[in-house]
Amino acid sequence: MRTTLTLDDDLALSLKEQARLLDKPFKQVVNDTLRRGMSQVVRETPAPGYRVVPNRSGLAKGIDPMKLNQLVDQLEADNFAGRGTE
Repeated sequence: MRTTLTLDDDLALSLKEQARLLDKPFKQVVNDTLRRGMSQVVRETPAPGYRVVPNRSGLAKGIDPMKLNQLVDQLEADNFAGRGTE
């Protein structure tokens, strides 16, 4: 993308000097510098925290956890016989 960018004099001189020392085009030095700067901003921005809120759960009164297979069998039988809830 082509765009016009106004740089401070000292920054422009520094970038030109870096381009000369590295024997790279000015455009490449500017792009590399911007990329390094942008990646630091992304890394330094803390991710928003989150908190897991536990939820009390349990079985309804009268349901024996040791007999859940029997409950499933009964519900399947009732559904097959047409007595299930839909």
